[in-house]
This record gives sequence, C-alpha cells and structure tokens, in this order.
Amino acid sequence: MIPRYSRPEMVAIWSPETKFRIWYEIEAHACDAMADLGVIPRENAQAVWKAKDVEFDVARIDEIEAVTKHDVIAFLTHLAEHVGSEEARFVHQGMTSSDVLDTCLNVQLTRAADILIADLEGLLAALKRRAIEHKNTIRIGRSHGIHAEPTTMGLTFARFYAEMDRNLSRMRDARAEIATGAISGAVGTFANIDPQVEEHVCDKLGLVPEPISTQVIPRDRHAAFFATLGVVASSIENIAIEIRHMQRTEVLEGAEFFSMGQKGSSAMPHKKNPVLTENLTGLARMVRAAVVPAMENVALWHERDISHSSVERMIGPDATITLDFALARLTGVIDKMLIFPENMLENMNKFPGLVMSQRVLLALTQAGVSREDAYAMVQRNALKVWEHRTDFKEELLADADVTAALSPEEIEEKFDLGYHTKHVDTIFARVFGE
Repeated sequence: MIPRYSRPEMVAIWSPETKFRIWYEIEAHACDAMADLGVIPRENAQAVWKAKDVEFDVARIDEIEAVTKHDVIAFLTHLAEHVGSEEARFVHQGMTSSDVLDTCLNVQLTRAADILIADLEGLLAALKRRAIEHKNTIRIGRSHGIHAEPTTMGLTFARFYAEMDRNLSRMRDARAEIATGAISGAVGTFANIDPQVEEHVCDKLGLVPEPISTQVIPRDRHAAFFATLGVVASSIENIAIEIRHMQRTEVLEGAEFFSMGQKGSSAMPHKKNPVLTENLTGLARMVRAAVVPAMENVALWHERDISHSSVERMIGPDATITLDFALARLTGVIDKMLIFPENMLENMNKFPGLVMSQRVLLALTQAGVSREDAYAMVQRNALKVWEHRTDFKEELLADADVTAALSPEEIEEKFDLGYHTKHVDTIFARVFGE
C-alpha cells in the first residue's frame, strides 16, 4: 500500500522482516516439539534458538531465492547460515512450505484484526460521544433525498454506532475464524510429522490447530475474513456519504473540520470541500476490491495449488492497511465534525410545516375521514406549499373540508416537534444500554 494511506503499526505486520521473524518462530517451535517427542536431538532444537536475536537479512534471502526460485528454501538456507548447517539439518523436518506460509499468514491476519478491532472501538467511542451530545438536536430526516419527517442528529450518530457495533462483532468473529494454524506436512496427512507438533506451534503463536488441512488451510476462512473487511468498508462509506451530503452548500447541516491554513481549491479560494469523506468513499472501494479475489481463492485444485498465493500477497497487506487508515480517518472526522443546528431547523422549515403531513393525515382518518379522502385533502394543501412556499398549517386552516373534521386546536397540535422525539430515550437505551 502507498504510504499516503498507511499507518506504521499495520504496515509493520506486513514487512518482510516481520514475515521472516514469524517463519523463524514457526520453525523453532516445531523443532522444540519434535525434540520433546524424541524425533530430533534436543541440542539441535536448542541450536535453532541461537538465531532468536538475529536480524534476518532480507537482501540475502532475496539473493538466495533468485537462485532457488523458492522463498521458503531461501529462508531456510539463510537460517542455516546463522545456526550452522549441521545444527540446522533437522529444521523443517516433515514439514512443507504451506505449513510455514499459511500459518504465518494467519498470524499476520490475526494481528491485523487486533488493530482493526481497536480501531473500531475508537470509532465507536467517538460516535457515542457525538450521539449523546446531539441526542435532541432536531434535523429533518430524508428519504430519496427529499424531506420526510423530523429526527435528531443524535439518532443519526446512534444508528452509525449500532452499525459499527455490529461490525465490531463481525470483526471479532472473523479474527476467531482466521486464527488457525497447520503443521500437517504434505497433503495434510501428518505422515511425516506428529499432530502434537502442530498443537505446540499453534499454542505458542496464539492459534488453534486447523481441524483438517489439505497441505493448505481452507480458504473459505480467508474469504470470510476479507468479506468482513468489505462490510466494514461499506459501513465507512455509508457514514461518509451522509457527511458529504450534510456539507453541501445548500444543506450545510454538518461539515468536516477545516483547519487553519487549509485550502479547498487551487482555483476558488472560497471552497471548503469534504475531501476526507470523499477519500473514505474511494478507500472503501479499494477494500471491497479484495473481496471477490478472496472468494475466488476458495476453489483450489485437489489438496493444494498456489493460485491463491499471488492474490493474498497483495490483498492481505492492501486491504488491512487501507481499512486501518480509513477507520482512523473516519474517527478523526467524527471527533472534530462541525454541527450546525440552526441550519437544520432552517432547512426543515424551508417549506413551512410540510413535514407534518402524516400527522394530519392520521388525524383525519381518526376523525372519521376515509384514508383516500384524507390523503387527497392533505396532498392538495401540501402541493400548494411546494409550489408557492406558503405555510402548510395556514393552508389547512383555510380548507373547509379539513376544518370540518379537525378543530383549529387539533390542527395546531399536529405541528408539535416534540411528538417526533418522544421515543429518542427508548432508542438510545436499545443502542447504548440503560
């Protein structure tokens, strides 16, 4: 991933240095387990740990791979250069490359998941704080981009909180599903290595043994993991789109924080563009781009092939690094987001009283008017407001059919904003708990 959209902690997980360190730990722990079983001499297992503080030379490993055309063999050759060829002769005993590669990949994905889980927890804290802050800040709800009925900004933040809370659960489930390891040898039969070696290595690396591997860990696990990243990314875009809408000049109910010295346009000095949330929309697309290749990786030939390998070398780092950056960026946007309650009320009253049409419709039906007639009565007055910007309540009071069914006091009561916020506490209790 390019540095512009990367954060150091997540990038470090995918560095060659980290990868080779994990490979080393897999091999060293496997040697310990085999020594415990009496398969290899104890002194040879102990000798492998002489490299525990070694900084593996990535350039040297690449140099060896240029000849061997095999990355794991290149690493094992380099390891023997540090440990000694005689001492290292039992390294990788009974193992196959996928034991190292797949187990390492899942260690990396679980570490990445831990960062993403922490990111989500940080975002949830920001959303909850803003939801409580604007619990009763009235704004108009919209359907199809058109004014519908009043809601609150707090409810907007609360629904995003609930969505991201579901994503946190999904991410935790995805972490659990991907946290498996396999040290089962060629075609996964354990013919040349004892299952206890796998159990020992997995325990040391914080994984659980894959119940049945076929030389590779089944890729449905990885498909589920990347699908989860795609869902989280879509939720990020869902929030970003709402903020972008709110920042439109003719709406301006909320906006990204605009820092001192920031410039919105190279041509137009007045511009304040929602660049961060537009960026998040683009980043979400890139995370979702990893989902279909991950799904296509599930189908491999027989016990294994490596058609998945090139895909995972790209989507593993790119998707997790991008999502980590996007979650951190969104948290910053939410934390510093500007809210304009006065504009919310002004927008809601752009067509005075019009958003109360359903309350009047229901009141007319309760007063004995048929729904079809009530709808026609309300709509004809609503259309006058659309066309002439008149006051909806005044139009109703001037309509003889309406006043025949409802008194002026009953009509007046239907324009109480508090009616639409009376269950906010109930919704908040459902989302955040009592």
